Amino acid sequence: MQAVPHKSLEKFGLQKTDMFGIVFLLAGFILSVLSLFSGVLSRTENNLRALKIWVVDFDGSMSPYDDIEPIIGPIITDIIMEDFSSARQCPTLIQCTPHSFQNDSMAVRQAVYEEQVYAAVIINANATSSLQAAVTSGSPSYDPLGIAQIVYNSARDENTYYAYIIPTLFQLQTKVITKFGPRWIEMMRSNGSLNDPRIPTQALSPSIGFTEIDLRPFSPAVATPSVSIGLIYLIIIAYFAFPFLMPIHNRLNNKRQGRPVKASHMLLWRLMSNFVAYFILSFFYSLIPLAFGIPFSNPRGSTTEVIMNGNEYGKSSFVVYWMLNWVGMTALGLPSENMAMIIGAPWSALWLTFWVISNVSTGFYPLDLAPGFYKWGYIWPLHRVVEGSRTILFGTHSRIGLDFGVLFGWVGVSILLFPFAAAIADWKAVSKKK
Repeated sequence: MQAVPHKSLEKFGLQKTDMFGIVFLLAGFILSVLSLFSGVLSRTENNLRALKIWVVDFDGSMSPYDDIEPIIGPIITDIIMEDFSSARQCPTLIQCTPHSFQNDSMAVRQAVYEEQVYAAVIINANATSSLQAAVTSGSPSYDPLGIAQIVYNSARDENTYYAYIIPTLFQLQTKVITKFGPRWIEMMRSNGSLNDPRIPTQALSPSIGFTEIDLRPFSPAVATPSVSIGLIYLIIIAYFAFPFLMPIHNRLNNKRQGRPVKASHMLLWRLMSNFVAYFILSFFYSLIPLAFGIPFSNPRGSTTEVIMNGNEYGKSSFVVYWMLNWVGMTALGLPSENMAMIIGAPWSALWLTFWVISNVSTGFYPLDLAPGFYKWGYIWPLHRVVEGSRTILFGTHSRIGLDFGVLFGWVGVSILLFPFAAAIADWKAVSKKK
């Protein structure tokens, strides 16, 4: 017995099975593609050990403090490693020797800036000598914050730092100060100097502290869209440039004076018009952070000192930012145009969904904390745009050559595929007419 077409679908030549087939196809798309977004965060807590924090004790390691037996540094290091070395779902703390950095604490800061590690705890070379001097001489100028440093770089990835690194560092400081106090008081009591009225109060409590050094702070807050959610619009604008320009392309493709436009000329025109359109659109996109006060002309500054909005290219930073967005928009837009020609409407909407989700998942979230499956994200366009934007806006460690190189790779491959995609689109148009 044949199925009777549903009356509301009959005029389209469809049956109920056609509708349900499409619905289940969309359901499968939801399960497979939308899962990419949740999957990138699925093992975050288990992968926190991939975030590395160095602990480097310079106490008594260099002149003129190398003739003093270090006391403070070893105690602090022991407390840290005892409490955090075996902790689960926590960044990994690694004890490093000062010789690994040629006894130079600035080399540790440089390593943090170069993103070899997420943060570092540095016990200063004068930790023991300064505290002992405060006890013996009664100097009121003693500052507990001169004992140690905590160095990090929040502009590298503000979400990871605020969610995992900085809370761990705060917990570390609290435990060290809490546990060091009783030990220090006991040491003072044992040598009979506890009741010496010359000892400044701060040398007894808290006696030690940590100076926090954020080499590249994430600021101002209005910069957030430029390195996160706002970049979704870069994809969408690049995608919708194609249907808006198609009527112009079709007009040119019609016969003029009885002679059609050559296919090669038409392909060249479409590519060049895309480059020009993306060039202009990316300029206006880049104007938005400039209009809202994000600096684009600050000097780069030292890589081992705190610099607020140290633009990597000084007064040329806006031009570099514009070029990054232009190449990024082209790398995001040309693949979308190719796919739109190959699969056509309405299936191109599924491509846009996949393109947005795959780029957002790998561009806005730390791949260090993602499952290994997501390693392909390092070559996805938006990841390189985000990384390059952070370098330009905040002066973070530069991989701008790699960023542009990957984006140009996407552009090059898209150009090579463009004639084939156009040929498929023409073949489908002719078949439809027949």
